[in-house]
Amino acid sequence: MIQTLFGSTEEKPSFLKRMKEAVTRTRESLSERIEDVVAFRKEIDRDTLDDLEATLISADLGTATTTTILAALREKVDRKQVANVDELKRVLKEELLAILNAAEQTPVQKVDGEPEVILVVGVNGTGKTTSIGKLTHLLRSQGKTVLLAAADTFRAAAIEQLEIWGDRTGTEVIKNKPGGDPAAVLFDAMHAAKARNTDYVIVDTAGRLHTKSSLMEELSKMRRTAQRFSAHAPHETLLVMDATTGQNGLQQARLFTQSAGVTGIVLTKLDGTAKGGVVVAICKELGLPVRYVGVGEQAGDLLPFNPQDFVNSLFD
Repeated sequence: MIQTLFGSTEEKPSFLKRMKEAVTRTRESLSERIEDVVAFRKEIDRDTLDDLEATLISADLGTATTTTILAALREKVDRKQVANVDELKRVLKEELLAILNAAEQTPVQKVDGEPEVILVVGVNGTGKTTSIGKLTHLLRSQGKTVLLAAADTFRAAAIEQLEIWGDRTGTEVIKNKPGGDPAAVLFDAMHAAKARNTDYVIVDTAGRLHTKSSLMEELSKMRRTAQRFSAHAPHETLLVMDATTGQNGLQQARLFTQSAGVTGIVLTKLDGTAKGGVVVAICKELGLPVRYVGVGEQAGDLLPFNPQDFVNSLFD
């Protein structure tokens, strides 16, 4: 999936344009403050970089990520490799891109003839079910067949919300009664998908049960159920995060990452706030790639993430 969805020549211009709109405030904040810092200091030295620290943190890069970037910048400044604001921005772009590219990008291990299973996890309120609908729209627009599994059986209206997206995208939703066994829903969906030679099964999971431990146990049970049909399933476990929660969302993300075998991030609500740097913080602190970003409310507003274009959109 990653190879087919990331970075085609048709997507790049659209992604760059839309990302520029999504991170407008971040770009304005970064560029203006960098210009101000350099203008005030007259020359680029360690004091300049100390002033730059607050700018990076305010863009939601986080303390750990900012510290890493500044260490690399200080080394280049000490070597007199950064003489003006343009060179400072260039080096900053290089460091940001290096962090994004360093996040693990494990290829999907898929067997031909078997459906690719995407388990979607995350706390309630992050836009999980909506992101599933948008991802379904994206895959369907590429000619793929999709089956949705309504395995969030514990939240009122979750099944109905997924069915609305099923209607919008012309996609069947496999469901059970509210409060039913989520693993049983996944079993039925996998059985149907295999019989129909469906390309993808996208699974909506519970964002909250009675306790954190029971939620993680339920996710483990669902993983075992998927593996009854395919040894490598689920092929992707995507964690949905809300960009507006910034650094506060990282702790929640760590819990899911540790317990649910997360392989990538879907970052929602990246729609013009000044906190676009959280993308870099996620890759640095969680060691996971951002797979998709949500930049609006429409079905087509989920974009496959492109690190190079994202970094360019922050400065250009």
